[in-house]
Amino acid sequence: MNPFRWSFRAQFLTGFLACAGLLGYALYVQFQLGIEPCPFCIFQRLCFAALGLMFLLGGLHAPKGAGGRRVWGVLAFLSSAVGMAYAGRHSWVQMYPPGMPTCGPGLNYIVEQYSWLGAARKVLQATGDCANIDWTFLGLSMPMWAFLWFVGLGLGALYAGFKGRDSRWFRR
Repeated sequence: MNPFRWSFRAQFLTGFLACAGLLGYALYVQFQLGIEPCPFCIFQRLCFAALGLMFLLGGLHAPKGAGGRRVWGVLAFLSSAVGMAYAGRHSWVQMYPPGMPTCGPGLNYIVEQYSWLGAARKVLQATGDCANIDWTFLGLSMPMWAFLWFVGLGLGALYAGFKGRDSRWFRR
């Protein structure tokens, strides 16, 4: 028996735990370290929450058929891909900051004025404070790390969804 061949359920529930841990750390950084999130950060958190939800639902469902596993893998990857877009754009804004001094109004105001879809478009055009780098680890800023996590978790979801697995916790 090879303990490193995890079932679909184990892989997806591990993905859920990773997303929950990342969201927990984001809240720690905000409330304990006092680093306020910009609109980009808020949307990245929403993407991690959506990705975590896909992982949790897919892990709890744990379909026996390959088609069901593939659907969950693609749904999780799509959540991850949206997160990659936001984290990638945020990283770009940090590497090449525009000359504007502020990110703009808060997320609540943007949603009230433009709806959620308009707010998403507006956030992608963010400037100023979104360019500030308040936190780094190993030379990478938080959005850069978020991008790497989105890529890793998204590829992991595709691997779990498209690799042949059984529905038990560990394959024998």
